[in-house]
Amino acid sequence: MFQHLPKGCNALVIGASQGIGRALCAQLASHPQVNQLYAASRSGQSAHGIAVSADICTQEGRQALVKALGGAPLHLLINTVGRLHGEGLAPEKRLESLTEAAFMDSIRVNALAQALTVQALLPHLAAAGQALIGHLSARVGSIGDNHLGGWYSYRAAKAAQNQLNRTLAVELGRRHPGVLLLTLHPGTTDTALSRPFGQNVPPERLFSPQRAAGQLLAILEVAGPQAHGGFWAWDGSAIPW
Repeated sequence: MFQHLPKGCNALVIGASQGIGRALCAQLASHPQVNQLYAASRSGQSAHGIAVSADICTQEGRQALVKALGGAPLHLLINTVGRLHGEGLAPEKRLESLTEAAFMDSIRVNALAQALTVQALLPHLAAAGQALIGHLSARVGSIGDNHLGGWYSYRAAKAAQNQLNRTLAVELGRRHPGVLLLTLHPGTTDTALSRPFGQNVPPERLFSPQRAAGQLLAILEVAGPQAHGGFWAWDGSAIPW
């Protein structure tokens, strides 16, 4: 049970059609504390909850989330959206591979979209009184934990996301102290995002989406004011910024 949330919660998972997001929806759909589940993705497909078609990288997509909620309070928001590779985007091994286009695209998807989504949904979170925001980030966004280098765009975008999360947490503490925000690292998970880079990961540290989702929900279930504004790994340990 979510210690910080009341009974009969409304939950929204963004990125619901892929990997961890899909697994989160499957587990939240049967959670005894969740009353209504909204499952948002660009495809608008979900086997659980109310499916919402929304690309949070666009204003239209963010407004689609607001429309889907229809004025209802939002108690739990989990955003799993992120991009590491794709058309025109790949982790850079050398400085010579860094391009402005790829860098800006990574910032837009991995950092700015999350902050603007909370901006759009803040009235619904505030109306809930007691709410939780779980933003999936990545350990590679930690400046203090960077010992390998490379991956310029993704590291910088995740560091930017972490700073936005931390800054937002400070503001929420002043304006809406009942709304808690946690930055979460799910660990290396067998999804389309990390699959090309998981060959050197020990099997015991390569998680299935179902296991990763369960571990993230376990952190959120026990989250209280002491977790607000923190950067937390899949096992509940703190990650340096």
